[in-house]
Amino acid sequence: MLTVTSVNVNGLRAAAKKGFVEWLAATESDVVCLQEVRAEPGQLPPEAGAPEGWFVVHAPAAAKGRAGVSLYTRREPDRVRIGFGSEEFDTSGRYVEADLPGVTVASLYLPSGEVDTPRQDEKVRFMAEFRAHLDALRVRAAADGREVLVCGDWNIAHREADLKNWRANRKNSGFLPEEREWLDGVFGEGGYVDVMRRLHPDVDGPYSWWSYRGQAFDRDTGWRIDYHVATEGLAARALKGRVERAATHAERWSDHAPVTVTYGS
Repeated sequence: MLTVTSVNVNGLRAAAKKGFVEWLAATESDVVCLQEVRAEPGQLPPEAGAPEGWFVVHAPAAAKGRAGVSLYTRREPDRVRIGFGSEEFDTSGRYVEADLPGVTVASLYLPSGEVDTPRQDEKVRFMAEFRAHLDALRVRAAADGREVLVCGDWNIAHREADLKNWRANRKNSGFLPEEREWLDGVFGEGGYVDVMRRLHPDVDGPYSWWSYRGQAFDRDTGWRIDYHVATEGLAARALKGRVERAATHAERWSDHAPVTVTYGS
């Protein structure tokens, strides 16, 4: 059995003060993938940045206070890689992967973008380079008899069922036709599976991000942008998946909720 959680913490130092540390102490997950850590390792309290019982690798961004991804594993990884061979993005704190027995697990923070700005251009460039990496990673893993799991904040809602107000967001970054088509390719000829959608095929959501503005959380006006993306062999072993949505707005320690999937052996 392998249980994996992915969550955008929206700043780990802040999340540590609001409940992340308690959540991590209670989780039964074997691997935890974090995004938007927004801190250097030395800036983190030990109970959040180097907790007992975990092997931790942090990949902060060169730009201070931005992005940052981390991997927490119960077992020491056989190999760790930061970045994916991109001259532009390898120091941007957006990708880290680790080899565990039979599977390569990665934490991804894909750029959010903003239409008609350089941020969207950056997102498009990232998507093009990252798709090439996904293809090569799948081929390399298959040759080694391994599966692949890329968890994280992909910052794209794939289908209408993946966000509450899809009609109003058709021209906004995160739900643009070209972004959704890119995910079509990842989940099509790319050979990867959207694990949570396979486990929950006929429901809206389950959403994993809600704006702090207004009453988005209370009204469940959310987006499903946090994915477990796996090669077919691993996806076929997915037993159950859930969004660990806080009971109340006050109990949230991020604007995202952890997405946890258990895979059978």
